[in-house]
Amino acid sequence: MRIYHQLSEFTSPCHPVATVGVFDGVHKGHLEIIKRLSALARERNCESVIITFEPHPRLVLPHHAEVRLLQTLDEKLQRFELAGVDVVVVIPFDREFSKITPHDFIKKILVDTLQVSHVITGYDHFFGQNRQGGFELLSEMGKQYNFTVDELPMVSEGHITISSSSVRRWLLDGAVAVAASMLGYHYSLTGEVVTGNKIGRNIGYPTANLKPDSTYKLIPCQGVYASQVRFNDLVYNGMSNIGYRPTIDADHLTIEVNIFDFDQDIYNRQITLSFLERIRSERKFNSLSELQLQLGKDKLAANEFFESRYFFFYS
Repeated sequence: MRIYHQLSEFTSPCHPVATVGVFDGVHKGHLEIIKRLSALARERNCESVIITFEPHPRLVLPHHAEVRLLQTLDEKLQRFELAGVDVVVVIPFDREFSKITPHDFIKKILVDTLQVSHVITGYDHFFGQNRQGGFELLSEMGKQYNFTVDELPMVSEGHITISSSSVRRWLLDGAVAVAASMLGYHYSLTGEVVTGNKIGRNIGYPTANLKPDSTYKLIPCQGVYASQVRFNDLVYNGMSNIGYRPTIDADHLTIEVNIFDFDQDIYNRQITLSFLERIRSERKFNSLSELQLQLGKDKLAANEFFESRYFFFYS
């Protein structure tokens, strides 16, 4: 997969099939677009191209403090590559670019720079200044500039429409398994292991405290989770806790994981923590011995969850 971080760098031996979007999470709905994109590119003997933006437009436009993202750019690019995309164009998104009109976006980027032969869009996709451009404008200008357009329908999981915002809502509710069914993979956080207060070690449940790499990445609902950890390309089962540790009166949010059957020094090393199933909510215990007893029950619940699965898909 080729990646361009500037439009001026883009080259292609053909008139590609393209799609445009933020694609936060690269969930199953996005994958349907990519599947159609790749199939049409093969059919036309040309390349599949995704145009996306960095940073996320909502980080540049007003109300950015409310933004919680499902992926970093690197994670998104990895998903694109796994899905078989040929080319990704990452457009730097700033205040100036946010003012581009839909007409100029189509003419200057899709037509003049990419020279597209076909554009695929999702059912609710809008673009350009104030999100004024959509399928109708693309179809109209396609006739003028000799490219065709597809609009794909929404994708549902049961009765729930799959979207980045719905995935965020499920994660914030702690329903990580539901979110995984929409994403097609388990939600994860990657970051550095930092020093904690070592209370877990003192009661027989040492934890790795994770400092996420991304400031804006969404942190799931507080609670205890059956989790998996990737470290040095190996995957370990464990149980994690997201919360304020009320039993010891901590004053800041922590993300920590007790990795089962693991005894390595990983301070200042990077790990990826995935959340498979929420075991319980966080609560305050009357003593450390009471907490220790509950952690034993949590570990049993986590292991029962792992044993009930024949295999795990870690990603």
